[in-house]
Amino acid sequence: MITDWHFYLVAIPAVILQGLGKGGFQGMGALSLPLMCLVLQPVQAIAIQLPILMAQDLVNIWAYRKNLHRQNLFYCLPGIFIGIAVGSVVAVKVSPSLVQLCVGLIACVFVLVSVGRAGADARATEPNLPKATLWCSIGGFTSFIANAGGVPVQVYLMPQKLAPPVFAGTMGILFAIVNYVKFPIFYALDQLPAQNLLTSAVLLPVAITAAFCGVWLVRRMSGAKFYPIVRGLTFCVGLKLVWDGSQALLRAS
Repeated sequence: MITDWHFYLVAIPAVILQGLGKGGFQGMGALSLPLMCLVLQPVQAIAIQLPILMAQDLVNIWAYRKNLHRQNLFYCLPGIFIGIAVGSVVAVKVSPSLVQLCVGLIACVFVLVSVGRAGADARATEPNLPKATLWCSIGGFTSFIANAGGVPVQVYLMPQKLAPPVFAGTMGILFAIVNYVKFPIFYALDQLPAQNLLTSAVLLPVAITAAFCGVWLVRRMSGAKFYPIVRGLTFCVGLKLVWDGSQALLRAS
């Protein structure tokens, strides 16, 4: 177990952001990994986060078990599995930094376009299998490679203007599947030693409390308030991913 108190000064806020994201405020969770990387190597940070994410997934599934959009789940799952499968095969050949940069650009462009269209055309889109397969394949892939899978799936789901609990529940079950599939792969790659698992266990109470707080907030917000917040968080995450990815690529060149 990590005992350095400096680590927990960073890890606790990161886990709180992660929990609020799992509770429904998609985007906050993506800010937690860069925080953890201030005090840990990225691979160890992801490994410590993964069991915590899995526990928070259970909170999300329980809280939103009656709010799932079943048609979207049916449409999204094939793409998620395709993305994970491709990611597991090419992980060692693809630069996570390039993936971060591309996902960040997608996030920023998507938010700018969606804000521009909001006034002129406020109609919600309908579930669509080809679009779901495309964006969820990208989401499964980028989640496996760079822990940045939320944005592509949001690009598909957000224009449908689902009720906030339905949006949160659908995103939650999809990424619960991603995380539970990733766990045995990380274990097989020897990225889950006892030190990392014990550190995850110490952070677990904070993580679960934060997830319940996120659920509580989402259930008390209307779509008119919820989606601007999610768009704002998505844009911030996009800018952060663009910065991190471009800086890493510049250092490597």
